[in-house]
Amino acid sequence: MKVIFSKYARQEFDDAAQYYEVEYQGLGKRFRDEVRKTAKRISEYPEAWSFARGEVRKCILHKFPYKLLYSLESNHVFIIAVAHQHRRPDYWIERNEA
Repeated sequence: MKVIFSKYARQEFDDAAQYYEVEYQGLGKRFRDEVRKTAKRISEYPEAWSFARGEVRKCILHKFPYKLLYSLESNHVFIIAVAHQHRRPDYWIERNEA
């Protein structure tokens, strides 16, 4: 199944990768790789993860304190947020984007 990132999720993804790269060279790339692997797992098994709120599911990254929040659409997975697990937990709820 195809994975599409919202513009906000894409920005969060880029911002976090840049932050990690500044902290330690190469860590930003490792973060990007981990997000991509997680998105691939979601695309292969979209119903495997638990619901975070309503019809929005969450998949936690293995090596970083982030989770991907996503919804299942008719022909793709829509990533709503690349969210840090310990900061403002419900900030993404009000996002109104298709």
